[in-house]
Amino acid sequence: MFDLMRTAVIRKEHFNAAHRLYNPAWSDQENDRVFGKCNNPNYHGHNYELLVKLTGKTDPETGYVFDMKRLSDIIKDEVIEPFDHRNLNEDVPEFQSLNPTAENIAMIIWRKLRDRIDPDYDLKITLYETERNIVEYPAE
Repeated sequence: MFDLMRTAVIRKEHFNAAHRLYNPAWSDQENDRVFGKCNNPNYHGHNYELLVKLTGKTDPETGYVFDMKRLSDIIKDEVIEPFDHRNLNEDVPEFQSLNPTAENIAMIIWRKLRDRIDPDYDLKITLYETERNIVEYPAE
């Protein structure tokens, strides 16, 4: 007999993207003060590491919490294809009016995946912008 306690599964993915942190309502000086070199008008890039964590009950028939191939396909469709090797500010519609900070990128990824994954599963996004700068959404 299976123990039907909740279990977490995690899929790790990777994408590269450029962005510029900039608030158009502020002066260039204020943008430089707040965002520093991340405000470079010619953009800068990151090698993002993405962890997508789903928590749910193990299905006694399959032994899966969630089919990892299906999860991989959803992430590819919703995140990798639209974000990888893109300029987030210029190429990704969600960031046309939203500053592409790591916090906002994680939130957008969560929203895109949440639309495709049954709400019976808890969903958490962990986004590594660098080895030392990591965002979790939602935070707990």
